[in-house]
Amino acid sequence: MAQDINLRRLVIKSFHIDTVEWGDHNDVTADGKMTVSRELLDELMEENKDIIEKIDIQIIKPGDHDRWTNTIMDIIPVSTKVLGILGEGITHTLTGVYFMMTGVDVDGVQTYEFGSSEGNLKEKLFLDKAGTPGTNDVIISFDFLFKSHQGQERGACTRAHQACDKFMQTYRDKMKKFKGDLCTHRSTYYDTVRPGAKRVVIIKQVAGQGAMYDTHLFGKEPSSSEGGKSIIDMGNMPVIVTPNEYRDGIIRSMQ
Repeated sequence: MAQDINLRRLVIKSFHIDTVEWGDHNDVTADGKMTVSRELLDELMEENKDIIEKIDIQIIKPGDHDRWTNTIMDIIPVSTKVLGILGEGITHTLTGVYFMMTGVDVDGVQTYEFGSSEGNLKEKLFLDKAGTPGTNDVIISFDFLFKSHQGQERGACTRAHQACDKFMQTYRDKMKKFKGDLCTHRSTYYDTVRPGAKRVVIIKQVAGQGAMYDTHLFGKEPSSSEGGKSIIDMGNMPVIVTPNEYRDGIIRSMQ
């Protein structure tokens, strides 16, 4: 019998965040400390002043979900490539913290496509599910107040995602310098060919309607929209990704 062939190797090193607090600058360390600052907001606002009226950031601690939220545009893990490209090499990722994008416009119209999710956060966000924060995770809320009618425009929503990405990149840049042996968990995955075995394809249907209901692929960083290509711009045609590309966050589900 022919031996298995390992095509690509992906190593994901996790660093658990124990504390998230306000600080003078965005910072994160391998020993589990993270600070959040509003210092970049003026720059992001100036770059997007034609579509965004205000950006607000909140740190939501575990158990503090009995609060109002605008409609949830995305839940985003914080990960970065350290070596190689998406789907192979080494990725550093944070556990214990997620970003949450929300949005509404100045007229009170929520940013949604087929249904909005504004309301009490503890009733709108289901914890401990695939793609959602856990019960003990901290959520950094990144809330956009769009100018009139902009929350329903695809271009404006895409730029909001990119603005959030720019904010998150300040953490990714620091994570790239983490010493890998300080990680709290390490997983190794292979894209493997098994000669003579059945070929398996998993089909995943993704959103491609527009506005906030979009999907980006092939971004510069794991789970990022910056540098990615919209499935809409690709004609909503089938795209093949490897198992490790999927694991590594090559799909940004913007909804």
